[in-house]
Formats: sequence, C-alpha cells, structure tokens
Amino acid sequence: MIQIENIKKRFDQLQVLDGVSLQIDQPGIFAVLGPNGSGKTTLLKSILGMVLPQDGDIQLNGQSTLAAWDYRNQIGYLPQIARFPDNLTVIEVIEMIKSIRDQKADDQPLIDRFGLMPFMNKKLGKLSGGTRQKVNIVLTFMFDCQLYILDEPTAGLDPVALIQLKELIMEEKAKGKTFLITTHIMNLVEELSDEIVFLLDGKIYFKGTLEQLKTETKQTDLEHAIAQILQ
Repeated sequence: MIQIENIKKRFDQLQVLDGVSLQIDQPGIFAVLGPNGSGKTTLLKSILGMVLPQDGDIQLNGQSTLAAWDYRNQIGYLPQIARFPDNLTVIEVIEMIKSIRDQKADDQPLIDRFGLMPFMNKKLGKLSGGTRQKVNIVLTFMFDCQLYILDEPTAGLDPVALIQLKELIMEEKAKGKTFLITTHIMNLVEELSDEIVFLLDGKIYFKGTLEQLKTETKQTDLEHAIAQILQ
C-alpha cells in the first residue's frame, strides 16, 4: 500500500530524512516513533505532499505521490495542531471541509459520539483545547479513507474521549484501514500498535512488532526499550 524508497529531505544544512525506505503492504496500526528532530513529522508530511523530498519516491497503492494530488482523497489527516479561524463556528468548519473535499461525509455519528452537539454553534476561539481536538477528530474520520495519518491524536483529550478515539481507531482497523500514528504516549502504542517504526537521525532504526523490539533491546516494556536505543 505504501512504498517509500530512499527519500531524503534537507532544510538548509539540516538533513532531516537521510535515505528513508519503508514498505507497508497490509492494513494495521503502525506507530512512528523517535526522539524530537528524528524526522517523524517530516516523513508524514512527505507522504501527504506537504513536504517535497529532494530525492527518492513515495507511492500509495502503486501511484507516485510526488507528481499527483488526487491520492490525498484516500487519506484522513489529523495534524498535531490544526488551525482554523477562531471566529468560525464548529458547524461552519465542518461544512467548509465537506465542501472543499467534495466527498461523501458521515459526520453526525462522530458528532454524537464525541458529544459535540452543544458546541456546534460556538466559535472555535471559545472552545477548550480538548473540545477543539474532538472537532479535529470529526474532520479526520468523517470521510471514508484507506489511510489515516494521526500526529499526536490524543492531545488535550479527556479520559472518555480518549477511550472513544481508541475504540474508533480499532473499529476502522477492523474494516481493513491502515494507520500511521505518532505519539509520546507509550501506553497508547503498547495498546494499539501492530508494528513500530522507530526513526533516529533521519533513518529508520527499527521496524517490527513491540515484542521484537523488546527482544532486540532485552527490555520488558516499550519505555525502557526506547531508552536503551537512545543510550
């Protein structure tokens, strides 16, 4: 499904991605981990076409993404920080995204699921960070996509909303969807991920299951396994 071949990206003198190759050919949840500055967000934005690598190629379902745009209709994207004008109401933002994307959207079940009905006519600037994140989750999942890219999706969520998000991810996975998720919440990785992709210094240091990572590092949990790598 996703084929990344030797992509490189430099910002001025900083080599952020240095020959990254990655193949994901089956549905599932893939946690993209690494220390700050390891290239996680740049890798995800390269898949989305928001960053253009200087070298290499990225293919989604056999189609190169580097000279195309329509493949993005297959992707749901939840950025770490989604910014919309504060004077727009929740319903206005949802309707705006629906009109821009011009795809069938199923937003009402998500609105009900995350308890957003009381906030639909409130301006974004008046909402708490957690409520804004719930709106962003609706915007991400209201389209039927094959691939979902979630960058720190749990930011600001209360425990109930977090449970709802995890259940939603697992439901979509059961439908054969693929997820790329970056997060600093190791419990979330241990609970949801099928495989871990660990970036270090712009390269993929490890790709495999949590059990394989723990065996390789001789550690009993994910936090200590990552600490062992960084040491």
